[in-house]
Amino acid sequence: MIIGGMRKLSTLDYPGKLCVTVFAKGCNFRCPFCHNASLVLGEAERITEDEIFSLLKKRQGLVDAVCLTGGEPLLYDVRGFLEKVKALGFLVKLDTNGSFPEKLSSLVNDGIVDYVAMDIKNSLSRYKATAGADVNTENIKKSVAFLLEGKTDFEFRTTVVKGLHDMESMEEIGKWIKGNEKYYLQMFVPSENTIQQGLDPYTKDELEALRQVVLNYVPNTFLRGV
Repeated sequence: MIIGGMRKLSTLDYPGKLCVTVFAKGCNFRCPFCHNASLVLGEAERITEDEIFSLLKKRQGLVDAVCLTGGEPLLYDVRGFLEKVKALGFLVKLDTNGSFPEKLSSLVNDGIVDYVAMDIKNSLSRYKATAGADVNTENIKKSVAFLLEGKTDFEFRTTVVKGLHDMESMEEIGKWIKGNEKYYLQMFVPSENTIQQGLDPYTKDELEALRQVVLNYVPNTFLRGV
């Protein structure tokens, strides 16, 4: 795995836990609103696994977990890395775009991952345009279906952007992922680090209106970052 960054302490990346966050370099998507452009485009500096594990050994007993995010971590065979993390006694959270369902299910079924956060980019009819890539939506559907089996704690989340998401697309998402899982609508925050400039966020009130649409299908839908 190529590592492009590390957050030594986070109170936000793993719900209810203190964690160290590790950023995998590279992604098979090019979401225009992505705020990790340097990671996705391969411009971030590389950090060695030795550096990561040196820090983790110092954090034993002080933090609860490691969050592996990106980019897209499952571009790589992360099993060996995560097994070493688990051997040190940490919980593992995995952030993924869901395009590698076999890798995801294998890690969960083998008890290597304790929490999954999967991005739902948009309704299936708008997925490729929103992800900026030729996405195999069948793989996305497989990952969603697997997580809905409830074999691990998980959440779905969507970064909501004007021009990409609207009432219709949010209703389609709600129908697709219908259930009692946790679903977060995340406020898009423009910055100079996004892949595409000039995108606009929704206001808090506008996001709340979109949430009300989804609540008809997913009762545990919340706003994040407002």
